[in-house]
Amino acid sequence: MSRLVKIYKSPRKQDMYLYVDYAEALTRVPQALLDRFGEPKEALSIELTPERSLARANADQVLAQIESAGYYLQLPPGDPADLS
Repeated sequence: MSRLVKIYKSPRKQDMYLYVDYAEALTRVPQALLDRFGEPKEALSIELTPERSLARANADQVLAQIESAGYYLQLPPGDPADLS
């Protein structure tokens, strides 16, 4: 399974990103999360496949989370915060 995704960067916390389906954009992301995330800044769009190598996330897990929840939140390394 592959999916075109948009990746948004948080202006509030370095290395925090939201991965979402390209067509759905931020429509399935809970408002409470967006409020804590800050105004999302589009970082890039990519075709994501389970085999694709990502710097700090497992592509297969990202795809599964987008499918089930509508988004994947990548927290900065070592950040125990649960913003979902």
